[in-house]
Amino acid sequence: MKRSLFNFVAFQAGWFACVLSAADGMPWLGLVVVSLVVILHVQMSEWRTDELVLVFVAVALGLLFDSLLVMSGWLSYSSGILISGIAPYWILAMWALFATTINLSMSWLKGKPLLASVLGAIFGPLSYMAGERLGAMEFVNYQSAIIALALIWALVMPLLVTVAIRLEGSRKPAPLIPLQRLPTGE
Repeated sequence: MKRSLFNFVAFQAGWFACVLSAADGMPWLGLVVVSLVVILHVQMSEWRTDELVLVFVAVALGLLFDSLLVMSGWLSYSSGILISGIAPYWILAMWALFATTINLSMSWLKGKPLLASVLGAIFGPLSYMAGERLGAMEFVNYQSAIIALALIWALVMPLLVTVAIRLEGSRKPAPLIPLQRLPTGE
């Protein structure tokens, strides 16, 4: 319980650090905070490799989906852009940060893909709306962006939960199969 609460608080701190520093034109600061949170999370994990895989899957999804939203012209970021048309590094850091919640503060979603999808469709766009209100980004085409974000997060939430479950499953030893006596030919 303590670790889940710490995870939730660390996520919130990282989220605000990324959004507020991006809004102030210093997105590197949020990246530093999130990097520290992710490193600490992985170091505290019993299954470090699995957590890193989950983080990398989330970042890859974030790179794909947020870049598509930027290329579509529906979202605009003013800071942290290394390559035009590609999602800024601070938003990718937030995807990594989000991945740290899947096995801790959001572990209760495991085995509930429909609920994960519904919550993703609701809270994914709300997170971006909060980021816009704080000045970190801009909806260029509000309606299209919100619909796209709802669809993206309706897919991403259960997908990340499923990846976490599969990684968990890969840690379990294979069930023992009882040996059968072979006929001796007598």
